[in-house]
Amino acid sequence: MNKVFLPSGIKIGHADNGHNGVTVILCENGCVGGVDVRGGAPGTRETDLLAPEKAAQSVNAIVLTGGSAFGLESTCGVMRWLAERGKGFKVSGKTVPIVCGAVIFDLNEKETYYPDIELGYKACAAASDKNVAFGAVGVGKGATVGKLRGMKYACTSGVGAATVKAAGAHVTAVVAVNALGDVFDPEAGKIVAGCRNRDGSFAFAEKKLLGGEYLDFIFGKGNTTIGCVITDAKLDKLQTGKLASVAHNGLARTIYPVHTDYDGDTLFALSAGSRPVVNFALLQAAAVKAVERAVIDAVSGSVATEAGFEPSDEE
Repeated sequence: MNKVFLPSGIKIGHADNGHNGVTVILCENGCVGGVDVRGGAPGTRETDLLAPEKAAQSVNAIVLTGGSAFGLESTCGVMRWLAERGKGFKVSGKTVPIVCGAVIFDLNEKETYYPDIELGYKACAAASDKNVAFGAVGVGKGATVGKLRGMKYACTSGVGAATVKAAGAHVTAVVAVNALGDVFDPEAGKIVAGCRNRDGSFAFAEKKLLGGEYLDFIFGKGNTTIGCVITDAKLDKLQTGKLASVAHNGLARTIYPVHTDYDGDTLFALSAGSRPVVNFALLQAAAVKAVERAVIDAVSGSVATEAGFEPSDEE
């Protein structure tokens, strides 16, 4: 069990349907949020309101879900769970929970499975701030990496987490790795999960891609890495958005290639504490390192996929 630091008021819950799933990061009483969306194919909910100039000053949950755009249905289950408990923005005698989310594309089976309203609700009910499991759970259930040659030569992945302490504060990253490319461990200096050759060795897919190979395989193989960095430092909305933006460097250190036209890479950030910011530059560096380590944690249990569903197999 990967033990990570969660600020007071933050809980994480997972639920899945046996094929893919959803992970919810709850901040029931609200905290400052930010986001940075990269790649050419994102699937998101309520990301615009996280821009510094928008009126909303806090969010109640971040949802990381599988199922592509279908999976955004799970965010409605999160809204229902929060509304039943009176958590959200008060307006005209109503309570409107502020729930943001992003999806990965993991529709890699012949049937279409996706997290629905009930699964989102179930993830909230399972949320905890202690002994949270990571790996092939929640949004990580259907995650895979290294799909430049198709699913038959890919590896399983998951959702990982890591905490880095710097500048008197903690930064915890939660990342669901479902990348088109390979995962590279910069500390070990090698690929640890990704596209394989027929003999099981890694194919170094980015080099092959740059050489003009695999071009027919790129689109529609199940892509996108999403996550959230959470800090107990007290940040304003502009700083929280900056933290999300800089945190993408952790993806660039570990995923080759990253932020492609076929990925919807998205990172959220949450400021959920009251620790004063001693040095914001150091906090940003901690966010990058936390994301880097969370990506490696996500594939720590990676194995070669079995012969997966390929559209061409139906012919």
